[in-house]
Amino acid sequence: MAWNRERARLVATADDHKVTPAELFFDLVFVYAITQVTALMAAAPSPVRVVGGMVVLALLWWCWCCFAWLGNVVRADSGALFAVLVTVMAVVLIVSLAVPEVFADTHGGLSEPLLFVLCYGAVRVLHLASYWISSPGDPALRATLRRTALVSVAPPLVLLLIGSAYSGRVQLLLWLGAVAVDYGGIYVTGSSGWRVTSPGHFAERHGLIVIIALGESIVAMGVGVSGFPLTFAVLGASAAGLLLSAGLWRLYFRRLGEAAEHRLTSLDGDDRTRFARDVYTFLHLPLVAGVVLCALGMKKVLQQVADTGHYGLTEPLHGVVAWSLTGGVGVFLLGSAAIVLRTSGRRPTALAAGGVCCLAAGPLVGLVPALLALAVLATVVAALVGLHGRRAAAPVGAVEAA
Repeated sequence: MAWNRERARLVATADDHKVTPAELFFDLVFVYAITQVTALMAAAPSPVRVVGGMVVLALLWWCWCCFAWLGNVVRADSGALFAVLVTVMAVVLIVSLAVPEVFADTHGGLSEPLLFVLCYGAVRVLHLASYWISSPGDPALRATLRRTALVSVAPPLVLLLIGSAYSGRVQLLLWLGAVAVDYGGIYVTGSSGWRVTSPGHFAERHGLIVIIALGESIVAMGVGVSGFPLTFAVLGASAAGLLLSAGLWRLYFRRLGEAAEHRLTSLDGDDRTRFARDVYTFLHLPLVAGVVLCALGMKKVLQQVADTGHYGLTEPLHGVVAWSLTGGVGVFLLGSAAIVLRTSGRRPTALAAGGVCCLAAGPLVGLVPALLALAVLATVVAALVGLHGRRAAAPVGAVEAA
């Protein structure tokens, strides 16, 4: 029995802790969940459905972030926590299966909105319980956990449960309110007790989720051409989409990620916790959301280019899908600009201006061929990444010269 207790106990991490295979395994269900969010929006593209997709993504993001924080202070491959992770994986898999019908439960069977809410609540409770067990000698953290349960978990869960009894805009507004209360509650409860033991692990975990989102954009293109013959136009559109994803990858991993990790490492105590909360928990969500929105546009571009029986090569994207192509990039760029500002205090003019322009470019996308819009967008992103890189390097050169 003593051996079993030893195997099952929670094991604290050290400051040099790295991402474990157990956490990579845990992320697999979120790969599917993000894919389902794209499918939810693509099934019936409309402004309401896109907002709904972002609400679902925000709830899924919170589930992932909870265990990214926990895995930074307790080893995910320890017996007890690994058992919790596998349980959460099963629950999130159920959540993912419910996503396509979460705003239009038309297939009968179990109520998918209610199932989604109950499973989401189970994930949040498992997270709080695991943190509570992991901190028997930390009264500050336990006090924060109690405040979190009362302010940031229970009220949003009530709103989600009420919303699951409705449909359409009423459900969406209630769920949107739940997200606002949940995220706002984190500021009310404060940073006391939360901690980031290993900055390298924390930064790597969030880098991996960005990779997962970018992978979804590539998968979306493949889904868009599924069942259609390959043509030179399809190959060109695929190349343009890949270059666009590569530009976003380069912006994050060559311009944002390293600087944010260095800043996180240089801080300690509550300052480190607040920085991790702001830059990683909050400001990484626009990055993931931006990629998911852009993936919707990329999927539709590839579908139109491949489906020559219904679309010509001069056909533009229409409606909210036209906006999502550039708007998603705009959300990503503005999130990146906010990360730069919070990390270094510099004003990322190129990223901010590019983000605003991309957000406003939706009507223009509806006037030009879809393939051309994708190619131009990929070129613009590459130029913005290069311009931001030169401006970011300029102060360094000036300091060295001095």
